[in-house]
Amino acid sequence: MKSEAGFTVHAVEWRSSRAAIRRRREEVFIKEQAVPVQEEWDEYDAVSCYVIAVDESGLPLGTGRLSPAGKVGRLAVLREHRRRGIGSAMLKALLEMAKAEGHHTVFLHAQCQALDFYAKQGFTAQGPEFMEAGIAHRKMALTLSRQAR
Repeated sequence: MKSEAGFTVHAVEWRSSRAAIRRRREEVFIKEQAVPVQEEWDEYDAVSCYVIAVDESGLPLGTGRLSPAGKVGRLAVLREHRRRGIGSAMLKALLEMAKAEGHHTVFLHAQCQALDFYAKQGFTAQGPEFMEAGIAHRKMALTLSRQAR
């Protein structure tokens, strides 16, 4: 998916893109947000579908994943490239993947500081705030059949 903003979003596999995915998640979650290393990597890494956003030179700017259960997660964009539409473009690509896989709904655990971002994409908050990796989160869900196509 080509963007006017100088980046492209690609669907990738963990096996072939693991190094780039790990670098972006380490930069955003482990270094920037102080997520403990042992909480960042999990059993869903090898079985999820991924997207990577790259700039015109091929530098990975962000990544995100969709688990087999329909959970969107690990959406990360390098700090200096935020507010350019990269997160929205990656999320849109992940939602298209979910539709293609037959999911009718998707869900995620949104950091509370990102609730508005996901709400603008059609997600609705569910349940109380909870802590995950030392960061306040809320569960959010989206029914894909209601989403504008």
